[in-house]
Amino acid sequence: MIGSETINDYLGRLASRQPTPGGGAAAALHAAQGAALVAMVARFSTGAKYEQHAETTSRIIAAADELVGETLGLADADETVFKAVIASYKLPAASDPERAARAAAIDDALGQAAQPPARLIRLSGAVVELAAELLDIANPNVISDIAAAADAARAAATTARVNIDINVVAIKDAQARATVAEQTDGLEEKVVLAADSLSRQVRERILR
Repeated sequence: MIGSETINDYLGRLASRQPTPGGGAAAALHAAQGAALVAMVARFSTGAKYEQHAETTSRIIAAADELVGETLGLADADETVFKAVIASYKLPAASDPERAARAAAIDDALGQAAQPPARLIRLSGAVVELAAELLDIANPNVISDIAAAADAARAAATTARVNIDINVVAIKDAQARATVAEQTDGLEEKVVLAADSLSRQVRERILR
């Protein structure tokens, strides 16, 4: 599991000539880092000076910690579904029935492969929302990390979008392709806009 690997081991696997881990896992780690940064900023925004926001901050810490685990889980899920895609392409195709079964299996595997990145985009949006909540109540010494969290979540969302696209366009069955596209189209747009806005607000405050 990626969550239990050392950074060096993970990067070694990522750099190797192996199909997994790939961009999907990298996207999930972007989001996990974004969530961890949110949790860190929130923890630096506790104590007597920030007591009036203690309830909000505690909720954000709990939610961000949970998002770290969820997004890391999607890194492993992405590896699993992509291995299923690879396996489907290796199915026998010596006869018409075998070719039809193989084609159906490929389309199904590709559709399933689009689900972890779709979920990741939604979780990336949650990271940005939590980061935005912190902007007005956070310790000003760490507000740059709010922008870092937003940018990490943005990278996760846009990378996940590319991974969805490459799976969807490979689906041969038009109805199956349309179904997956309907479930996933436009998911990242709101995340990107919110992340860009939040990062810009942070920079404006820093440069006042």
